[in-house]
Amino acid sequence: MRTVAEHLEAVLAQLTPVAATTVPLSQAHGLVLTEDVSSPVDLPRFANSAMDGYAVRASEISGVTPEEPRVLPVLGDIAAGDGSPRTHRDFHAWRILTGAPVPEGADAVVRVEDTDGHPREVMIKAAVEAGANVRPAGEDVRAGSVILRAGTRIGPAQLAVLASAGVAEVSATGQLSVVVLSTGNELVPVGEPVGPGQIHDSNGPMLAALVRAAGHFGVFAGHLPDDEKAIKAEIDHHLTHADLVVTSGGVSKGGSYDPVKSVLTGVGSMEFTEVGMQPGKPQGFGLLGKRKVPVFTLPGNPVSVLVSFEVFVRPALAALAGQRYEPVTVPAVVLQGWDSPEGRAQYHRVSLSRDTSGAYAAQPVSGPGSHLVGGLALADGLAVIPAEATQVATGSEVRVLPLRPLWEIEADVVAERDAAQAAETDPAETDAAEAGREDRG
Repeated sequence: MRTVAEHLEAVLAQLTPVAATTVPLSQAHGLVLTEDVSSPVDLPRFANSAMDGYAVRASEISGVTPEEPRVLPVLGDIAAGDGSPRTHRDFHAWRILTGAPVPEGADAVVRVEDTDGHPREVMIKAAVEAGANVRPAGEDVRAGSVILRAGTRIGPAQLAVLASAGVAEVSATGQLSVVVLSTGNELVPVGEPVGPGQIHDSNGPMLAALVRAAGHFGVFAGHLPDDEKAIKAEIDHHLTHADLVVTSGGVSKGGSYDPVKSVLTGVGSMEFTEVGMQPGKPQGFGLLGKRKVPVFTLPGNPVSVLVSFEVFVRPALAALAGQRYEPVTVPAVVLQGWDSPEGRAQYHRVSLSRDTSGAYAAQPVSGPGSHLVGGLALADGLAVIPAEATQVATGSEVRVLPLRPLWEIEADVVAERDAAQAAETDPAETDAAEAGREDRG
């Protein structure tokens, strides 16, 4: 068996980022930069006032106090956006608003609160140091410096810095188009009645949602019967337009009930292997078709599908988009131990809370079976257990890969803690807190 790291390395080694396009800034949100972006200008572009007040030369009001103020003639008003040239005159002041350019020769701004606020002659009641309340040109960013690195996903904050620097267009990769397919005669679309031996398809909707949550365009193209001709035709069709294809089911040890494996064995660079992990042992990956489209073939059990996506597909999506990616885990103390299979890295579903020290605490939810979806809905993350471990002891520390943003987990942790504290005085709150967690699932 391959290790998880070996299989991920084999996958990523075959991937090349999709072609970049130049897009206007108005269309760049959610895309990934393919080139470093340098600022063409200083930010701020000019020295400007950090607050409403009076622009002065600091040395000319040295020693001023509320008891010994100094009155200076006001040369005029400077508003934000006023680009008229202004020059300081000895022992004078300019009334200035936040963001307005500081006159040449002035080196400080006295807050309006430290004056009498008069428009023609102002009484200064406090001395300031040179540079006080002034934002120097280039304080934030120097012209020519890199403001965003290649591989950065452009969010609202990144749009702000690009717009501030006057960057009108960027080279980026867009959202990837990912086709999701489920296989199996036993599968029935949600909303349709199930017959004997049939189940509703959960993998397709879940995978499409996972793709969208990763920032890409996921399309659930439906489920396929266990028919090799139908499977081949459908996959071949999507190889003409998709950036990536993900299938679930039909890839275990072979035979008449593994049609995906039968259809794709020997095609392109497709390789089926066993990976030392629980769940998710049977894996398949390769580049197919003239466009060399990456194709993942995942196991059929829902938990195996989710774990495989997080461990292999999500990093591959980032690589295709040219995005930097490193899975982020958090440490957590185990509240109740469990067994782990020797020789296989385990990804165990856990819920997270805070212990008395404020650290994360992990509680296993449901059993290790890859078909158990009830506990999956309650899981905050996956506890990553090394392959050499056979036992996860109560009180030990594990690394947890979050399944949703940490701020969401934190909000639930706080809400459940508050509900538990309230339940100490009102036992009825205990039932409400538990019902709330079930509703979240």
